[in-house]
Amino acid sequence: MSFIMENYSMILAMMATGVVGGILAGLLGVGGGIVIVPVLFFLYQGLGVSADTAMLVATATSLATIIPTSISSIRAHKAKDNVDFDLLKRWGFYIFLGVMVGSFVVTRVDGEWLSLMFGIIATLSALNMLLGKKDSMFKSLPGSTGQSVIATCVGFFSSMVGIGGGTLTVPILTFCNYPAHRAVGTAAAVGLIISLPAALTMLVFGQSPVDAPYGTIGLVNLIGVACIIPLTVLFAPVGAGLAHRLDASKLKKVFAVVLIFTGIKMLYQVLA
Repeated sequence: MSFIMENYSMILAMMATGVVGGILAGLLGVGGGIVIVPVLFFLYQGLGVSADTAMLVATATSLATIIPTSISSIRAHKAKDNVDFDLLKRWGFYIFLGVMVGSFVVTRVDGEWLSLMFGIIATLSALNMLLGKKDSMFKSLPGSTGQSVIATCVGFFSSMVGIGGGTLTVPILTFCNYPAHRAVGTAAAVGLIISLPAALTMLVFGQSPVDAPYGTIGLVNLIGVACIIPLTVLFAPVGAGLAHRLDASKLKKVFAVVLIFTGIKMLYQVLA
């Protein structure tokens, strides 16, 4: 009880992160990590944690929270036959390979490199939401070599910045004339392939920085995981329900603008 009283502001902020992450995931189809990572990054700094440590812990904690939400999402999309298991068989090994390399790098690099990478990916993702064309750029996916390179890069960069499969996988698949709903469903499965081994690697092999927030094992903050996961899972269906009543396309553009400012702020903090 004393811990809760002493850290109630952090706990409430993390719970709010879970609510917002869940609603946005259901409403806009964006991965929770693209929301959770920057919120935790700035939250931890507000608690006196250095920027480097804040980014390392935010990345690992975000990946841990993605595991159960990915499982829940896979079940929902599988029921609608929107998960391409043939594609997953082709991509799975290469995604895993990229994840393992990326996870190892995370345990060895300074947090400012992760902040820089997240800022770039977040900004590009937001620009894609705002300006992305609905027409496909390519008629189909590339050959086996090209797909293996894509899958490896998706695993590597996603694990490096604490995001699931949706942020990178959905745009790539839709650019290649892939059905949108099937892209989202398949990306949910990609998120599990990314988040499970990445989070475990950072939990077991990551070394907790001296200024890591309380409750951190390896690089994963277990308090953040415990606060965020239940509310993300609970509020994702709420967001999905709102999507039928609200103009999700306009809301997505508003979110994209916020994400651009967030990405730029992270880049400024690293480069200034």
